[in-house]
Amino acid sequence: MTRNFLMGGLCAALLAACSAAPLRTSTPPAPAPKTPADAVIAEAWVSEPVAGDELDSLVAWPTEEGPVWLIATAKATHHLALYDADTGTRLRTVGSQGTAPGQFNRPNGIAVFGDLLFVAERDNHRVQAFRLPDFTPLGTFGDDVLGAPYGLWLQETGPGQLDVFVTDSFMADFRTGKLPPMAELDRRVKRFRVQLDAAGRLQAELAGTFGDTDEAGALRMVESIAGDPTHRRLLIAEEDRRVGSTLRDYGLDGGYRGYSLPVFDADAEGIALWACNADDGYWVAVDQLTPTRFRVFDRETLAPRGVFSGRVTANTDGETLYAMPTPRFPAGALFALHNDVSLAAFDLRDIANALDLREDCRR
Repeated sequence: MTRNFLMGGLCAALLAACSAAPLRTSTPPAPAPKTPADAVIAEAWVSEPVAGDELDSLVAWPTEEGPVWLIATAKATHHLALYDADTGTRLRTVGSQGTAPGQFNRPNGIAVFGDLLFVAERDNHRVQAFRLPDFTPLGTFGDDVLGAPYGLWLQETGPGQLDVFVTDSFMADFRTGKLPPMAELDRRVKRFRVQLDAAGRLQAELAGTFGDTDEAGALRMVESIAGDPTHRRLLIAEEDRRVGSTLRDYGLDGGYRGYSLPVFDADAEGIALWACNADDGYWVAVDQLTPTRFRVFDRETLAPRGVFSGRVTANTDGETLYAMPTPRFPAGALFALHNDVSLAAFDLRDIANALDLREDCRR
Protein backbone atom coordinates (compact mmCIF):
# COMPACT_ATOMS: atom_id res chain seq x y z
CA MET A 1 0.00 0.00 0.00
CA THR A 2 1.12 3.57 -0.71
CA ARG A 3 1.17 6.58 1.64
CA ASN A 4 -2.02 8.06 0.23
CA PHE A 5 -5.67 7.26 0.78
CA LEU A 6 -5.28 3.92 -0.81
CA MET A 7 -2.88 3.01 1.95
CA GLY A 8 -4.22 0.77 4.73
CA GLY A 9 -3.59 3.17 7.87
CA LEU A 10 -10.88 30.47 22.59
CA CYS A 11 -16.26 41.01 26.14
CA ALA A 12 -16.84 38.16 22.96
CA ALA A 13 -13.68 36.23 23.37
CA LEU A 14 -14.51 35.48 26.99
CA LEU A 15 -17.98 34.35 26.05
CA ALA A 16 -16.54 32.04 23.47
CA ALA A 17 -14.20 30.60 26.05
CA CYS A 18 -17.06 30.01 28.45
CA SER A 19 -19.13 28.28 25.80
CA ALA A 20 -16.24 25.91 25.20
CA ALA A 21 -15.65 25.14 28.87
CA PRO A 22 -14.78 21.54 29.57
CA LEU A 23 -17.73 19.23 30.07
CA ARG A 24 -17.12 16.26 32.29
CA THR A 25 -19.08 13.25 31.15
CA SER A 26 -18.89 11.73 34.62
CA THR A 27 -19.98 13.99 37.43
CA PRO A 28 -18.63 12.25 40.56
CA PRO A 29 -14.98 13.01 41.35
CA ALA A 30 -12.57 10.21 40.58
CA PRO A 31 -12.41 7.80 43.50
CA ALA A 32 -9.31 6.32 45.04
CA PRO A 33 -8.17 3.22 43.16
CA LYS A 34 -9.70 -0.04 44.37
CA THR A 35 -7.94 -2.28 41.91
CA PRO A 36 -4.31 -2.98 42.80
CA ALA A 37 -1.68 -2.74 40.11
CA ASP A 38 0.10 -5.98 39.29
CA ALA A 39 3.12 -3.94 38.21
CA VAL A 40 4.43 -0.40 38.35
CA ILE A 41 6.32 0.32 35.14
CA ALA A 42 8.68 3.23 34.68
CA GLU A 43 7.84 5.52 31.81
CA ALA A 44 10.41 5.68 29.03
CA TRP A 45 9.80 9.41 28.92
CA VAL A 46 7.25 12.01 30.03
CA SER A 47 7.03 15.14 27.91
CA GLU A 48 7.43 18.65 29.28
CA PRO A 49 4.06 19.89 30.55
CA VAL A 50 2.18 22.54 28.62
CA ALA A 51 -0.50 24.08 30.81
CA GLY A 52 -3.89 24.97 29.36
CA ASP A 53 -4.01 22.61 26.39
CA GLU A 54 -6.25 19.98 28.00
CA LEU A 55 -4.83 17.24 25.82
CA ASP A 56 -7.25 14.43 25.14
CA SER A 57 -6.60 11.91 22.37
CA LEU A 58 -3.62 10.98 20.22
CA VAL A 59 -2.42 8.90 17.30
CA ALA A 60 0.99 7.81 16.05
CA TRP A 61 2.02 8.43 12.44
CA PRO A 62 5.29 7.33 10.77
CA THR A 63 6.69 10.08 8.57
CA GLU A 64 8.38 9.28 5.27
CA GLU A 65 11.63 10.70 6.70
CA GLY A 66 11.61 8.09 9.47
CA PRO A 67 10.62 9.77 12.76
CA VAL A 68 7.23 8.85 14.18
CA TRP A 69 4.92 11.70 15.07
CA LEU A 70 2.45 11.69 17.93
CA ILE A 71 -0.48 13.95 17.12
CA ALA A 72 -2.63 14.97 20.11
CA THR A 73 -5.85 16.94 20.29
CA ALA A 74 -5.78 20.00 22.57
CA LYS A 75 -9.38 20.65 23.50
CA ALA A 76 -9.08 23.93 25.43
CA THR A 77 -6.71 25.66 22.99
CA HIS A 78 -8.36 24.30 19.85
CA HIS A 79 -5.35 22.91 18.02
CA LEU A 80 -3.34 19.77 17.42
CA ALA A 81 0.02 19.28 19.16
CA LEU A 82 2.83 17.31 17.49
CA TYR A 83 5.47 15.35 19.40
CA ASP A 84 8.42 13.16 18.51
CA ALA A 85 7.54 9.63 19.57
CA ASP A 86 11.08 8.57 20.48
CA THR A 87 11.89 11.55 22.70
CA GLY A 88 8.60 13.22 23.68
CA THR A 89 9.87 16.51 22.29
CA ARG A 90 7.06 18.87 21.32
CA LEU A 91 7.56 19.86 17.71
CA ARG A 92 4.81 22.35 16.90
CA THR A 93 1.05 22.97 16.90
CA VAL A 94 -1.42 23.01 14.05
CA GLY A 95 -4.66 25.00 13.80
CA SER A 96 -6.56 27.61 15.78
CA GLN A 97 -10.10 28.20 16.98
CA GLY A 98 -12.74 28.69 14.36
CA THR A 99 -14.99 27.05 11.82
CA ALA A 100 -12.92 27.51 8.66
CA PRO A 101 -10.99 24.63 7.07
CA GLY A 102 -8.00 23.78 9.25
CA GLN A 103 -9.54 25.40 12.33
CA PHE A 104 -11.04 23.60 15.32
CA ASN A 105 -13.58 24.06 18.07
CA ARG A 106 -12.76 21.68 20.91
CA PRO A 107 -11.16 18.84 18.97
CA ASN A 108 -11.45 15.52 20.73
CA GLY A 109 -11.20 12.20 18.94
CA ILE A 110 -8.50 11.59 16.35
CA ALA A 111 -7.73 8.74 13.97
CA VAL A 112 -5.32 8.10 11.11
CA PHE A 113 -5.33 5.87 8.05
CA GLY A 114 -2.40 6.05 5.68
CA ASP A 115 -1.83 9.75 5.11
CA LEU A 116 -5.40 10.68 6.05
CA LEU A 117 -6.06 12.23 9.46
CA PHE A 118 -9.55 12.58 10.92
CA VAL A 119 -10.43 14.84 13.89
CA ALA A 120 -13.78 14.97 15.70
CA GLU A 121 -14.73 18.47 16.88
CA ARG A 122 -17.26 18.43 19.69
CA ASP A 123 -18.29 22.09 19.44
CA ASN A 124 -18.21 22.31 15.64
CA HIS A 125 -20.30 19.14 15.58
CA ARG A 126 -18.30 17.62 12.76
CA VAL A 127 -15.42 15.45 11.68
CA GLN A 128 -12.64 17.13 9.70
CA ALA A 129 -10.21 15.33 7.39
CA PHE A 130 -6.62 16.27 6.49
CA ARG A 131 -3.82 14.94 4.37
CA LEU A 132 -0.50 14.44 6.10
CA PRO A 133 2.24 15.54 6.48
CA ASP A 134 1.12 19.08 5.56
CA PHE A 135 -2.26 18.93 7.33
CA THR A 136 -3.99 19.95 4.13
CA PRO A 137 -7.75 20.24 4.83
CA LEU A 138 -9.77 17.88 2.68
CA GLY A 139 -13.28 18.57 3.96
CA THR A 140 -15.72 17.91 6.76
CA PHE A 141 -18.71 15.70 7.33
CA GLY A 142 -21.38 14.94 9.91
CA ASP A 143 -22.32 18.50 10.87
CA ASP A 144 -25.93 17.79 9.91
CA VAL A 145 -26.32 14.78 12.19
CA LEU A 146 -23.67 14.96 14.93
CA GLY A 147 -24.54 16.54 18.28
CA ALA A 148 -21.40 16.05 20.41
CA PRO A 149 -18.88 13.86 18.57
CA TYR A 150 -16.08 12.43 20.66
CA GLY A 151 -14.37 9.19 19.65
CA LEU A 152 -13.33 7.87 16.23
CA TRP A 153 -12.39 4.50 14.82
CA LEU A 154 -11.73 3.69 11.15
CA GLN A 155 -12.09 0.50 9.15
CA GLU A 156 -11.07 -0.04 5.53
CA THR A 157 -14.01 -1.62 3.71
CA GLY A 158 -12.73 -1.51 0.13
CA PRO A 159 -10.12 0.10 -2.10
CA GLY A 160 -10.07 3.78 -1.21
CA GLN A 161 -13.09 3.40 1.07
CA LEU A 162 -13.40 3.70 4.85
CA ASP A 163 -16.12 3.27 7.41
CA VAL A 164 -15.68 5.95 10.08
CA PHE A 165 -17.37 5.19 13.40
CA VAL A 166 -18.11 8.30 15.52
CA THR A 167 -19.41 8.22 19.10
CA ASP A 168 -21.98 10.96 19.66
CA SER A 169 -22.60 11.89 23.31
CA PHE A 170 -25.46 14.31 22.61
CA MET A 171 -27.54 15.10 25.71
CA ALA A 172 -31.12 16.12 26.42
CA ASP A 173 -29.57 18.98 28.40
CA PHE A 174 -25.92 19.51 27.47
CA ARG A 175 -25.18 21.91 30.36
CA THR A 176 -26.23 19.44 33.04
CA GLY A 177 -25.42 16.25 31.19
CA LYS A 178 -29.04 15.07 31.39
CA LEU A 179 -29.36 11.95 29.33
CA PRO A 180 -31.69 11.52 26.39
CA PRO A 181 -34.55 9.05 26.70
CA MET A 182 -33.41 5.46 26.38
CA ALA A 183 -35.13 5.10 23.02
CA GLU A 184 -32.84 7.78 21.55
CA LEU A 185 -29.68 5.95 22.53
CA ASP A 186 -29.94 3.98 19.31
CA ARG A 187 -28.04 6.92 17.74
CA ARG A 188 -25.04 6.89 20.07
CA VAL A 189 -22.70 5.73 17.28
CA LYS A 190 -22.80 7.04 13.70
CA ARG A 191 -21.19 5.14 10.85
CA PHE A 192 -20.05 7.18 7.84
CA ARG A 193 -18.94 5.80 4.47
CA VAL A 194 -15.96 7.94 3.39
CA GLN A 195 -13.82 8.03 0.23
CA LEU A 196 -11.92 10.43 -2.01
CA ASP A 197 -13.16 10.94 -5.56
CA ALA A 198 -10.91 11.06 -8.61
CA ALA A 199 -10.20 14.76 -8.02
CA GLY A 200 -9.17 14.12 -4.40
CA ARG A 201 -12.37 15.56 -2.92
CA LEU A 202 -13.76 14.05 0.25
CA GLN A 203 -17.05 12.24 -0.17
CA ALA A 204 -18.97 11.06 2.91
CA GLU A 205 -22.43 9.78 3.66
CA LEU A 206 -24.17 8.54 6.77
CA ALA A 207 -24.34 4.77 6.48
CA GLY A 208 -26.20 4.04 9.72
CA THR A 209 -26.54 4.61 13.44
CA PHE A 210 -26.65 2.22 16.35
CA GLY A 211 -26.72 1.77 20.12
CA ASP A 212 -28.58 -0.63 22.38
CA THR A 213 -31.68 0.69 24.14
CA ASP A 214 -31.85 -1.93 26.90
CA GLU A 215 -30.40 -1.23 30.35
CA ALA A 216 -27.59 -3.76 30.10
CA GLY A 217 -26.13 -2.68 26.75
CA ALA A 218 -27.02 1.01 26.54
CA LEU A 219 -24.38 3.62 25.81
CA ARG A 220 -25.42 6.47 28.09
CA MET A 221 -22.23 8.54 27.96
CA VAL A 222 -19.80 7.66 25.21
CA GLU A 223 -16.35 8.72 24.13
CA SER A 224 -13.70 6.12 23.31
CA ILE A 225 -14.24 3.47 20.67
CA ALA A 226 -11.91 0.96 19.04
CA GLY A 227 -12.36 -2.06 16.83
CA ASP A 228 -10.85 -5.39 15.85
CA PRO A 229 -11.91 -6.57 12.38
CA THR A 230 -10.40 -10.01 12.94
CA HIS A 231 -12.84 -10.75 15.75
CA ARG A 232 -15.62 -8.54 14.33
CA ARG A 233 -15.60 -6.51 17.55
CA LEU A 234 -16.08 -2.93 18.69
CA LEU A 235 -15.22 -1.97 22.26
CA ILE A 236 -17.13 1.17 23.28
CA ALA A 237 -16.59 3.03 26.55
CA GLU A 238 -19.64 3.61 28.74
CA GLU A 239 -18.51 6.45 31.02
CA ASP A 240 -21.61 6.90 33.18
CA ARG A 241 -20.38 5.84 36.62
CA ARG A 242 -23.93 5.99 37.98
CA VAL A 243 -24.51 2.67 36.24
CA GLY A 244 -20.89 1.53 36.25
CA SER A 245 -18.29 2.73 33.78
CA THR A 246 -17.09 -0.09 31.57
CA LEU A 247 -16.42 -1.20 28.01
CA ARG A 248 -19.35 -2.65 26.07
CA ASP A 249 -18.72 -5.43 23.57
CA TYR A 250 -20.45 -4.62 20.26
CA GLY A 251 -20.17 -6.27 16.88
CA LEU A 252 -19.05 -4.47 13.75
CA ASP A 253 -22.69 -4.70 12.65
CA GLY A 254 -23.62 -2.39 15.55
CA GLY A 255 -25.28 -4.99 17.73
CA TYR A 256 -24.59 -5.36 21.44
CA ARG A 257 -23.11 -8.79 21.99
CA GLY A 258 -24.44 -9.21 25.52
CA TYR A 259 -21.22 -8.67 27.44
CA SER A 260 -19.52 -5.78 29.21
CA LEU A 261 -16.17 -5.81 30.94
CA PRO A 262 -15.99 -5.65 34.75
CA VAL A 263 -16.83 -2.19 36.10
CA PHE A 264 -13.86 0.18 36.20
CA ASP A 265 -12.91 2.15 39.32
CA ALA A 266 -13.33 5.47 37.49
CA ASP A 267 -14.01 6.42 33.84
CA ALA A 268 -13.26 3.89 31.15
CA GLU A 269 -11.23 5.90 28.68
CA GLY A 270 -8.72 5.27 25.91
CA ILE A 271 -8.81 1.84 24.24
CA ALA A 272 -5.90 0.38 22.28
CA LEU A 273 -5.59 -2.93 20.43
CA TRP A 274 -2.22 -4.68 20.79
CA ALA A 275 -2.07 -7.16 17.94
CA CYS A 276 0.82 -9.53 18.58
CA ASN A 277 -0.04 -11.46 15.41
CA ALA A 278 -2.98 -11.72 13.04
CA ASP A 279 -5.30 -13.32 15.58
CA ASP A 280 -3.94 -12.94 19.08
CA GLY A 281 -2.89 -10.15 21.39
CA TYR A 282 -4.40 -7.84 23.94
CA TRP A 283 -6.61 -4.86 24.58
CA VAL A 284 -5.21 -2.08 26.79
CA ALA A 285 -7.83 0.21 28.36
CA VAL A 286 -7.48 3.25 30.61
CA ASP A 287 -9.07 3.46 34.05
CA GLN A 288 -8.90 7.24 34.61
CA LEU A 289 -7.43 7.40 38.11
CA THR A 290 -4.45 8.96 39.88
CA PRO A 291 -2.29 7.13 39.16
CA THR A 292 -3.84 5.80 35.97
CA ARG A 293 -4.58 2.10 35.95
CA PHE A 294 -4.00 0.45 32.58
CA ARG A 295 -6.15 -2.68 32.32
CA VAL A 296 -5.06 -5.42 29.94
CA PHE A 297 -7.49 -7.97 28.48
CA ASP A 298 -7.18 -10.91 26.13
CA ARG A 299 -7.86 -9.87 22.55
CA GLU A 300 -10.25 -12.71 21.74
CA THR A 301 -11.88 -13.70 25.03
CA LEU A 302 -11.67 -10.33 26.85
CA ALA A 303 -10.42 -12.18 29.94
CA PRO A 304 -8.37 -9.95 32.29
CA ARG A 305 -4.62 -10.36 31.82
CA GLY A 306 -3.25 -7.83 34.32
CA VAL A 307 -3.22 -4.23 35.50
CA PHE A 308 -0.28 -1.85 35.54
CA SER A 309 0.41 1.78 36.35
CA GLY A 310 3.28 4.11 35.62
CA ARG A 311 5.39 5.91 38.15
CA VAL A 312 4.05 9.27 37.05
CA THR A 313 1.18 8.90 34.58
CA ALA A 314 -2.18 10.02 35.97
CA ASN A 315 -5.67 11.08 34.91
CA THR A 316 -5.24 9.67 31.42
CA ASP A 317 -7.77 10.32 28.69
CA GLY A 318 -6.52 8.94 25.41
CA GLU A 319 -3.78 6.51 24.49
CA THR A 320 -2.38 4.94 21.34
CA LEU A 321 -0.33 1.82 20.79
CA TYR A 322 2.37 1.74 18.11
CA ALA A 323 3.65 -1.79 17.63
CA MET A 324 6.20 -1.09 14.89
CA PRO A 325 9.90 -0.67 15.76
CA THR A 326 11.49 2.73 16.24
CA PRO A 327 15.10 3.50 17.26
CA ARG A 328 13.99 4.12 20.86
CA PHE A 329 11.37 1.36 20.98
CA PRO A 330 12.44 -1.76 19.04
CA ALA A 331 9.20 -3.56 19.90
CA GLY A 332 6.98 -0.47 19.85
CA ALA A 333 5.43 1.60 22.61
CA LEU A 334 2.22 2.58 24.36
CA PHE A 335 1.73 6.35 24.45
CA ALA A 336 -0.72 7.91 26.92
CA LEU A 337 -1.91 11.33 28.02
CA HIS A 338 -0.77 12.48 31.46
CA ASN A 339 -2.89 14.87 33.55
CA ASP A 340 -4.05 16.93 30.52
CA VAL A 341 -0.61 18.54 30.05
CA SER A 342 1.91 15.89 28.96
CA LEU A 343 2.41 12.67 27.08
CA ALA A 344 4.02 9.54 28.52
CA ALA A 345 5.60 6.55 26.81
CA PHE A 346 5.88 2.91 27.90
CA ASP A 347 8.10 0.39 26.13
CA LEU A 348 5.93 -2.55 25.08
CA ARG A 349 8.67 -4.96 26.15
CA ASP A 350 8.46 -3.59 29.70
CA ILE A 351 4.69 -4.14 29.77
CA ALA A 352 4.92 -7.65 28.36
CA ASN A 353 7.68 -8.67 30.75
CA ALA A 354 6.01 -7.16 33.81
CA LEU A 355 2.67 -8.90 33.13
CA ASP A 356 4.17 -12.09 31.69
CA LEU A 357 2.42 -11.65 28.36
CA ARG A 358 2.99 -13.55 25.12
CA GLU A 359 6.53 -13.95 23.86
CA ASP A 360 5.60 -12.60 20.42
CA CYS A 361 4.60 -9.32 22.06
CA ARG A 362 8.12 -8.86 23.44
CA ARG A 363 10.00 -8.52 20.19
